[in-house]
Amino acid sequence: MSSATPTRSRTPVQVAAALVAVVFLLVGVLGFVPGVTTGYDRLGFAGHHSMAMLLGLFMVSVLHNIVHLLFGVAGLASARTPRGARLFLIAGGAVYLVLWLYGLVIDHGSDANFVPVNTADNWLHLGLGAGMIALGLLTARGPGRTS
Repeated sequence: MSSATPTRSRTPVQVAAALVAVVFLLVGVLGFVPGVTTGYDRLGFAGHHSMAMLLGLFMVSVLHNIVHLLFGVAGLASARTPRGARLFLIAGGAVYLVLWLYGLVIDHGSDANFVPVNTADNWLHLGLGAGMIALGLLTARGPGRTS
């Protein structure tokens, strides 16, 4: 029995981008959940004075959480096409590598740390950047590549 509506299969790069986007959305939401975010009462809008820590490890602020949510929404929108998905993964990965470098060179106790980031964030940004770029390159390969 066939369906009256045609189904369109997603490419591996689209699935990867959508999964990454969902993780960003989840992280953005969890940054606003007391208990999951320790020191929630010290959650600031932006800057290194926000002492809230997602999972007790990663510095977060309202701005940081909003950025994660927006990145997730952008990822879901981009995942609608193979080309968009690949662009989201590779360009987004590059953004996270730049954020990793930024976190290495700034003084974490200064006003330049407006995101805010700490050492755990820096390592996470390095892994995210490299992982997203790898996903964008590797999942778009092969004979069925349409991006």
